[in-house]
Amino acid sequence: MTELSHIRNFSIVAHIDHGKSTLADRLIQSTGTVQDREMKAQLLDSMDIERERGITIKAQTVRIDYKALNGETYVLNLIDTPGHVDFAYEVSRSMRAVEGSLLVVDSTQGVEAQTLANVYHALDADHEIVPVLNKIDLPASEPDRIKEQIEDVIGIDASEAMLVSAKTGEGIRETLEAIVHRLPAPKGDRDAPLKAMLVDSWYDLYLGVVVLVRIMDGVLKKNDRIKFMQNGTIHQVDRIGVFKPGMLPVDELGPGEIGFLTASIKQVRDTKVGDTITHEKKGADKPLPGFAPSVPVVFCGLFPVDSAEFEDLRNAIEKLALNDASFSYEMETSAALGFGFRCGFLGLLHLEVIRDRIDREYDIDLITTAPSVVYHVHMRDGTMHELHNPADMPDLTHVDHIEEPRIKATIMVPDDYLGDVLKLCQDRRGIQIELTYAGSRPLVVYDLPLNEVVFDFYDRLKSVTKGYASFDYQITGYRQDNLVKMSILVNDEPVDALSMMVHRDRAEMRGRAMVEKLKELIPRHMFKIPIQAAIGGKVIARETLSAMRKDVTAKCYGGDATRKRKLLDKQKAGKKKMRQFGKVDIPQEAFISALKMDS
Repeated sequence: MTELSHIRNFSIVAHIDHGKSTLADRLIQSTGTVQDREMKAQLLDSMDIERERGITIKAQTVRIDYKALNGETYVLNLIDTPGHVDFAYEVSRSMRAVEGSLLVVDSTQGVEAQTLANVYHALDADHEIVPVLNKIDLPASEPDRIKEQIEDVIGIDASEAMLVSAKTGEGIRETLEAIVHRLPAPKGDRDAPLKAMLVDSWYDLYLGVVVLVRIMDGVLKKNDRIKFMQNGTIHQVDRIGVFKPGMLPVDELGPGEIGFLTASIKQVRDTKVGDTITHEKKGADKPLPGFAPSVPVVFCGLFPVDSAEFEDLRNAIEKLALNDASFSYEMETSAALGFGFRCGFLGLLHLEVIRDRIDREYDIDLITTAPSVVYHVHMRDGTMHELHNPADMPDLTHVDHIEEPRIKATIMVPDDYLGDVLKLCQDRRGIQIELTYAGSRPLVVYDLPLNEVVFDFYDRLKSVTKGYASFDYQITGYRQDNLVKMSILVNDEPVDALSMMVHRDRAEMRGRAMVEKLKELIPRHMFKIPIQAAIGGKVIARETLSAMRKDVTAKCYGGDATRKRKLLDKQKAGKKKMRQFGKVDIPQEAFISALKMDS
């Protein structure tokens, strides 16, 4: 049992690549939590994709025992959080389980958009924040300028910011002391009824569902009968423990502690993140305030290239959904692609990560349809439908108007690239809200349609600013606009995987770009193929893919011209018949390349 005054719970927040996971490694290593021979870089990033891309996707916890300079031993519970905008939900969740944050800022690059977003999450959760300037071993490091910038932009006192190099280990001891002396101890009553907050849950092949909890009040022991307050299910606790990154069983968890429990729970769906766990008898009266559920913003269809692999895909998706509460799916069928699933994601990176994991862990080749967002379609009779897939658009004669989701985007960019960024946002139908300077760097806030952002906005932003801009967004609501559904027809057959919602003013440009691209991507057949973009019954762009020709008149030499004509007419009739019954094969690469079109 640990005294409350000797526990410190904190998270590490930062922009992508500012060194959170490396700092976590050093804190774990310098306190001897993990022996040197077991140490590896990004110790807490357990997924292959996290290690490969160098990003954190799931928030991870670890318990560190630290003997302070005053001779006391403290228990530090650290949560390493993701930095990418798609996983902001993981961050806000982790913040509720702890009392303080280390704000890591790269001392060569300074404050970025994501730094701001994550600080606001921390401030919303009433955190004490300790600024940490990382990478001071680099020659380009400017700690004094960055301290000023933190005070100007974020408005927190940075005069006592820690100067650290997570790579070399410089300043780590001072940081540990700051955690002990500057972050508050948790509050909680040991004798009150049990209240434990469910922070995260995932599926383990041997133990069933593992639940990560933060104890607020009361004590959790092995063999207790516990109740999940949201869905009222009751379970008996099999084991409880803490993470020293590996699982370490303990006898009990008291107030202020973060640990895990297993209770032979079969499905992660039964454990809702943000739920309150209490004892079956003499439990708490009312639950803790939970989290807002995560709302998927980008939808796309996942189909197996080989339709025989549909069952394998179903198993893979069900298993991934077990460990990822923010990923939703439902079955759908498509004329061109057969059976598959319509899946919801928090953003494009989330989509890529899920797609990579299905490909890698389950070895299934996938076709991904055009990502789309959720539109609100208001009908003439006053009802409102949510449109997830442009192919399901109702008849336009019954539609009154369509609303699309809008976001508030915060972009920080060096002065040299400001013009390019403003132009990019204008091209994407953005409305400028403000342009201010954070120190010497412009901070641009735009109101943008989410539809224009999900495609390749982030890639374009990185390329026009040579990678220096940083971008963060939150969804603000829905607004009416002049939107239409654009269908793509190949050989007069609509290809539902390529239909998309576009703004009427830009439909022709998008349609023309799409058909030109498809003309290059679709292989030639024995008959000619028209490729068209249409809105309703009106064709707005067309290209024709010419047929491969066989010289049927080769064996005629001399003689009457009508003999040649007869053979050519016969060939023409054959091609016409072929076109009627011919099936056009659109290769998988063509789908993906056509969707990655550049505006």
